[in-house]
Amino acid sequence: MIERTLSIIKPDATLRNITGEINSLIEAAGFRIIAQKKLILTLDQAKKFYDVHVTKPFYNDLCEYLSSEPVVVQVLEKENAIEEYRQLMGATNPANAVEGTIRKSYAISIGQNSVHGSDAVETAAKEISFFFSEVEIVG
Repeated sequence: MIERTLSIIKPDATLRNITGEINSLIEAAGFRIIAQKKLILTLDQAKKFYDVHVTKPFYNDLCEYLSSEPVVVQVLEKENAIEEYRQLMGATNPANAVEGTIRKSYAISIGQNSVHGSDAVETAAKEISFFFSEVEIVG
């Protein structure tokens, strides 16, 4: 089944100017980038986006990080996109990520792990609509 998932190329990656390299890995894995934009989130926007983590000890640091510099938000499309993108991203801790994954190749640390991806169909729909209107998604 063709699915859509949200991808965020995070501040550590945009600052190092490796967005194109990450996009190359995404496209080489068979994903279609059907929406994409670069923006700087406000702290309030980051808090709203990550509200599912509000009770976790890393919440404030995560929100401050996500709003610290530009991010590239994308809608990816592919058969089984959510699970396949999570595999391509690799483990949250880059030390535990498999060779060839985005995080193994580019992440700096657990906190600065270069990319975000949706974890379920419902989450993907919510996250995609947070950043994009239907008219912006061109599949």
